[in-house]
Amino acid sequence: MPWDFWLIFLFLGVVIPWRGYARLKKLLSRPSVDTRAKLVLYAATIAFQWMLVGLVAWRALVHGLTAQELGLGSRGWVGIVASGVSGAVFIGGLQWLNLRRIGKMEGEAPELLRKLASRILPVNLSEYLPYSALAITAGVCEEFVYRGFAIAALSKAGLPLWLVVILSSILFGLAHAYQGRGGIVSTGIFGVLLAIGRLGFGSLVPVMMWHAGLDLAAGVAAPKYLLGRAASD
Repeated sequence: MPWDFWLIFLFLGVVIPWRGYARLKKLLSRPSVDTRAKLVLYAATIAFQWMLVGLVAWRALVHGLTAQELGLGSRGWVGIVASGVSGAVFIGGLQWLNLRRIGKMEGEAPELLRKLASRILPVNLSEYLPYSALAITAGVCEEFVYRGFAIAALSKAGLPLWLVVILSSILFGLAHAYQGRGGIVSTGIFGVLLAIGRLGFGSLVPVMMWHAGLDLAAGVAAPKYLLGRAASD
């Protein structure tokens, strides 16, 4: 594997989890986060993710990874898009039901999610529109990095497919370390589903839509069920 690929994986496995955890710790130390601070957070995250995608795509192309290997080339676009839309609705619905369930729970993990929701998720339309841009960005950019580049690079290195799926999903879970251990595990499991979908369809398009659907649903359901009346104030 090229040296710069190793650096990218080191960045994904160490720097991104540390960066997310440090940023979250700073946010949690604040009594509240206003609209302006959320919009700055959304904009900074969008810019960072697109810059990362640009860098990763550049190095991938330099080392000869093809669009097909990266999950960007496909045939049968009607079926691909239909699978993406239907999957996004289904996964978004599951996310909605899960957050409604968590909203009725007590304990350390639900309390952490409530604190997260109050500081990073939208509570009004002026916040939700930029958040939607962030959710779509995350769907596109994170899927390219973790299910496009990571799977292509690890496969090219000769690793068995099952190990490629596991390693790329672990990296994806670690990227969400700011959600706590439960967040790492649940996101890692979701990463396995996304990896299987990407390999099964031979395209990133459906899983990009699934990922965005999950985040868009969270932006509505989490404030509603985790914050209750606070979300409508």
